[in-house]
Amino acid sequence: MSKNKHILVVGSGIAGLIAALELSAKYDVTVVTKAALAESNTRWAQGGIAAAMADDDSAASHAADTLAAGAGLCNPNAVNILCTEGPARIRDLIRLGVPFDQTPNGDLARGLEAAHSKARILHAGGDATGLSVETTLVRAVRNTPKITVLEHTFALDLVLKNGAVTGLEIIDSEGLPRTLDADAVILASGGAGQLYLHTTNPSVATGDGTAIALRAGAQLADLEFYQFHPTALATATSLDSSPFLISEAVRGEGAVLLDTDGHRFMPQIHPAAELAPRDVVARGIASQMALQQGLPALLDATAMSPEFLAKRFPSIDAETRARNLDWSRNPIPINPAAHYWMGGVRTDTYGRTSIPGLYAVGEVACTGVHGANRLASNSLLESLTFAWRCAHMLLEADSPSADITPFSGTPTILHEAQPQAQIPTAPITRLELQTLLWTHAGIERNAIDLGSALHTLDHSHVEGTTIHDLETANLLALARVLVTAALAREESRGAHFRTDFPHPSAAYEHSLVYAQEPKIRKINTLQVAVPC
Repeated sequence: MSKNKHILVVGSGIAGLIAALELSAKYDVTVVTKAALAESNTRWAQGGIAAAMADDDSAASHAADTLAAGAGLCNPNAVNILCTEGPARIRDLIRLGVPFDQTPNGDLARGLEAAHSKARILHAGGDATGLSVETTLVRAVRNTPKITVLEHTFALDLVLKNGAVTGLEIIDSEGLPRTLDADAVILASGGAGQLYLHTTNPSVATGDGTAIALRAGAQLADLEFYQFHPTALATATSLDSSPFLISEAVRGEGAVLLDTDGHRFMPQIHPAAELAPRDVVARGIASQMALQQGLPALLDATAMSPEFLAKRFPSIDAETRARNLDWSRNPIPINPAAHYWMGGVRTDTYGRTSIPGLYAVGEVACTGVHGANRLASNSLLESLTFAWRCAHMLLEADSPSADITPFSGTPTILHEAQPQAQIPTAPITRLELQTLLWTHAGIERNAIDLGSALHTLDHSHVEGTTIHDLETANLLALARVLVTAALAREESRGAHFRTDFPHPSAAYEHSLVYAQEPKIRKINTLQVAVPC
């Protein structure tokens, strides 16, 4: 094979960096990232990585927990791959130098999180797992000659020729438009938490990879399933779109949720109480907040000693104290915030999308592994496992741009929105967009709110050509398809809760959204099953 084959990786979290490192064994790789190389959702991951690494645990048990949390919508084959191959990928991270915490006898330290039947959450630096992983991988990428890094470079659109991806249009660090040619493009650009007024995601999480895939005509799946983390710190300084996350591992160590009168409320909602699946806990908190005129709920960790909290959760301990909160003595205020998108660019278990030459891994992708509700701490493992599989599939392929289209069949159209070009529109700001999604398509939805939101979105456009404006335009495109999918799913399942359809229905499987023609914003919502 020619030595000049070139692969572009868009994004620099764990998925993008692992893909780049593995592919550099054979190909020239360019990593495109719109901020600094180390800035991604990965670095903010506190809880850790779930994997069955101990003798008292098993891949089968991990898979069962994943399937249960996914509310009947997981792809069983993807779940099996995640849980059986995940431990080997953890060992890869250890060989790369990720300093996972250990017990005094040298075993990997393990924490417990919601909906896990075993303590299997591996962590590093207490609650700095993501930062430890990101730092290690960034160092490895910087030291790999066959990897070129383009920082502060915005991925604008995919380049297609004869229906296949052949490159990427970018805006470089000097603000100039350029086109990068490639034999394949791997999207590893993360989620879109900035869709919502309150999110645990950093400011870079604007869904750019998902939006450019949509414009290129790629299939997207399960967009209505957006997970809200139950416990973001609710203080006066968290009124912006990125409140500080309080890891689920805190509840795994014994912290409980209280109302404003100091009473626990989760035991009355679910048998697992504070360790119920995330969607259950988030809705429980939201309901309790509604009962107390919107005041935050309280997270009580006072049963743990100050010394334990400072050692096990050093980042959280430092952040709470910086905000004049002593969580070792008093409960701290929390509320839910948008956290993770189960939906994304529809792929098989090797990252192949519906467009030849285009691959997607990590949060930007939807393999179906999370179903309707991601199990805690499966996100880093998903990124690690499926990025590795994608890279090694490409390493073994005759060509990274081989005409591989893993999906077939013509799904049934459930909803067809009008083309944007035929509708008069008004400008919308990012804050207005985020507020609309938070109030009309958040933790709880209904047909009236969703219909109103879709009407507003269909009659809106984003003005300006700055990077911020381009990001907001991507968010607007994604908001439309998210709301369209949520309106079409007339049931409640996992993270998608409809107050007008509060129960699950056997009539619904996976939802699929795609652009019928590249760069035409004409959206269809489809009902199909994602193949294994």
